[in-house]
Amino acid sequence: MFGLAALCLLLLQTGAHGFGIFGSSLTHQKITERALLNATVQVCRSLALAEGKDFTFPPQPFTAESTAAACEASKSTKSFLQTICSIKKNNWQVDIRFFLSARRHFDNEEFEDGRKIITDGLSAVKASNKRENFEAATTKLGQILHSLQDFYSHSNWVEMGNKRPNSNLIREGSSIGNIAAKGRETCRNCDGDNCRNNILEDVLEQKILTSGYFGFLPFKPRGKCSHGGRADITSFVPPRGGINKDSFDASHGHLHAEAANLAIAATTELLEDIRGAAGDKPFLQMMGISKGKPLCFVVDTTGSMSDDIDAVRTVTSSIINSKVGTEDEPSIYILVPFNDPDFGPAMKTSDPNVFKDYIQSLTASGGGDTPEMSLSGLQLALTSAPSNSEIFVFTDAPAKDEYLKGSVIALIERTKSVVNFMITNIFSGFRRRRQLEDSQQQQYSRMAASDTQLYRDLAQASGGQAIEVTKSQLLDATSIIVESTSSSLVTLLQAARSSGKEESFTFSVDESVKNLTVYITGSSVSFTLISPSGVSQESSNTTGSLIITSQSVGNFQTLQLQSQVGLWEMRTTSTNPYTLKVVGESPIDFLFDFLEESQGPFGGLDVVDNRPKAGVNGSLLVILFGSDSATVTEVTLVESSGSGQVNGTVEAQGGGEFLVRFDKIPSVEFVVLVKGQNSDTSKASPVLFQRQSTTSIRASVVTITAEDSESVLVPGTPLSVPFSVTTSGSGGNFTIQVTNDQGFNSTSPSSLAVEDGSSANGTVTITAPLNTLSGTDVTLTIEAEAPGGTDTNYVVIRFTVLTPVTDFTQPECQLLSLQSNCSEDCSSAAWEVSVQVDDGAEGTGVSRVDLRQGNGTMNISLAADNENITLVSYRSSCCSPDVELLVVDGVGNIGSCFYTVRTQAVTTSSPQDPTTAAPTAAAVVSLSTRAVQSFLLCISITILGFLWIH
Repeated sequence: MFGLAALCLLLLQTGAHGFGIFGSSLTHQKITERALLNATVQVCRSLALAEGKDFTFPPQPFTAESTAAACEASKSTKSFLQTICSIKKNNWQVDIRFFLSARRHFDNEEFEDGRKIITDGLSAVKASNKRENFEAATTKLGQILHSLQDFYSHSNWVEMGNKRPNSNLIREGSSIGNIAAKGRETCRNCDGDNCRNNILEDVLEQKILTSGYFGFLPFKPRGKCSHGGRADITSFVPPRGGINKDSFDASHGHLHAEAANLAIAATTELLEDIRGAAGDKPFLQMMGISKGKPLCFVVDTTGSMSDDIDAVRTVTSSIINSKVGTEDEPSIYILVPFNDPDFGPAMKTSDPNVFKDYIQSLTASGGGDTPEMSLSGLQLALTSAPSNSEIFVFTDAPAKDEYLKGSVIALIERTKSVVNFMITNIFSGFRRRRQLEDSQQQQYSRMAASDTQLYRDLAQASGGQAIEVTKSQLLDATSIIVESTSSSLVTLLQAARSSGKEESFTFSVDESVKNLTVYITGSSVSFTLISPSGVSQESSNTTGSLIITSQSVGNFQTLQLQSQVGLWEMRTTSTNPYTLKVVGESPIDFLFDFLEESQGPFGGLDVVDNRPKAGVNGSLLVILFGSDSATVTEVTLVESSGSGQVNGTVEAQGGGEFLVRFDKIPSVEFVVLVKGQNSDTSKASPVLFQRQSTTSIRASVVTITAEDSESVLVPGTPLSVPFSVTTSGSGGNFTIQVTNDQGFNSTSPSSLAVEDGSSANGTVTITAPLNTLSGTDVTLTIEAEAPGGTDTNYVVIRFTVLTPVTDFTQPECQLLSLQSNCSEDCSSAAWEVSVQVDDGAEGTGVSRVDLRQGNGTMNISLAADNENITLVSYRSSCCSPDVELLVVDGVGNIGSCFYTVRTQAVTTSSPQDPTTAAPTAAAVVSLSTRAVQSFLLCISITILGFLWIH
């Protein structure tokens, strides 16, 4: 199983406060992954059938790779896998970081507060998806799934005999059941270790909803049930024992399978609700399933950039024209303009024609003084684009906002995105004030050359290039963009050198690598290439047998090599700083996360969300994908600008996951180098491979943490974010810098006094303006710098701006007419239906009507006398006798209407009264809510989950 399963086995070694982690028990991670994979398969199947294509289900059990392949999106396996990992990580971190929050676990009978966490979070997910802020959506999704799943393990829903999910947990303003009164006794003592009958009979007979109390102190209300388990001290207070079903050996472990299967069904139901609100294609985008990598441009629009903008237009058209309709078609297009003093907004679309319009709308004008807001634009791009994106910055000016360097590097490290700078006109003098004297122009030229070092530093930190060319050369240099938009691009080797000494680099090429390419950025770099067969070629000879093509423009050179399998060597000499990068196209790649001792109450390991601790031992989780036979044999932390390295001890965890332990994390910048073998039984010896991370990683003795419990900003309402700075080194006054990518007002301390080996606390207050659109994503970065600037660390928090939702009513359909002349020969007859769709006087209005079932023709219009009413007409051949309309309002409430001309049908009612009506006559109208439709799918998932367990 892909994802964080290996890590889950290391978490909370003394017992998790949620679905268990041992033996054959179903964990939160397994429950979440199975539901995510199944939902994705169903969406891909629906889209394929709508397009008239056949769909083949992947073999059971589903995996990220097999699901991506079934969705005809194999090249998006990395982003899909990363999304699943992120959702699962945010799920189990609720246990780590909010262990004692009863409402997040449905403990202590806090049902209404628990439901509010789910419904508020669901509103945030829908609002984020509507604005294509998919990473914010999946972050919140993981958190609310934990609470939703805990309901079935921590309450007595299963014990009451329920066989399907409590659908009202995802609906505000509805009843989730008859909740036990505060003074109502609910449990008796267990019979020793046997707790099967500890819930009082009248509670179960009267369907009284209760949940176990949990705590580290021996206090709970008289007669109430406890959660149970060694960590729950309340379970030793009468009535003793517990009712949780977290694992097979829990207090009510005999019901673990039923609780887990209901959690799978409930997770699927919630995902179906999100899918309905977003639409099928946006749902897949949220999940990271797409045809290609994002295409992200950050463009200077000041007066001198006309030629550069023309080059951007040309390369954009080239990419779109060559890739649309292929597996490498960009999944999303992002454009961030910047000028002075303005930058943004980030323009995002999945429509290539809309993106062309964005580019065409760019004009070069103004700018004032020379420096521009380039880092502000880049910061916005890093927070708008998905993780692992490739970003291209076009500018001919230094940065006016250099103070953002730390925040930008933090975002680069956090997102693992690659940033390439296309820098023009660096040595052409002062670009706007041509009237300056020669001496002043020469002075500016020197300043401009030094200013490019900032861009070089950022490019190197991300694994990108800082390409310096004249404006006339820019179009030739943009060839790197076309090559870098391949979604299967992997890095084999990457290094930066500032000295002029001779260096020797080696890299292994395996049989899966195609389009082997070398990038060299820097001037006066000489090299000798030596192939695995021993053939060599000098840089002075570009027509030899090893180099297929060579291109040089400005300070940038590309070499396309023959893809010979084996160990290559490249010897370089230069009197100037340079970077070297070797890339190729291959399905074999890896993801990684650093791990640290959890700050939760039970220890274990947690993912490091910022910089790992320097100078001490550490762990790394590596997830390898792209080959069923590949295995990792060596993982090394290699200095980015030197030859030093630290070797790790690799422990295979199964399912492509490897835990790597290091005796000491380097104090200098480093990258992660993974080596292994792709065992092919048809070969006499295994094929060796290597892959390297692009982002340079910095370790730190400074730790900074922040409490992001709400992660939702209400416009006009200040939100306080407490944070803590800890150092394991020398103390002093630590400089605090707080930034956000939306420019929202915030207050924070400018410094904190931290004693040696100690910590200090501070608070950031951030406010979104009243007119901020719901669903806006804001990224807050808090950076702590040690005295003298010797060390820094950061914490990055994402918030969704959410206007309070007051519309909880589903849109409704009213049948206007249904006409049919269907006969036994269905091909010669047709039928049609007209429907009026309304969201009510107090609703937010109908946002979208989709055809969920049926292959006829649908037309949508507004009523002539009332623009709040939507009219829908549908016409189809009688060979397609059913149609289902999915109606979505402005906040994502979903209604569904089903119409058929079959001779018999069943009418389903609302989820509050899940009964079925009798068959109707020949021309049938069947109306239902989306939840009831989803329920049928949930039941199938429940059965499937049961089969998985047994």
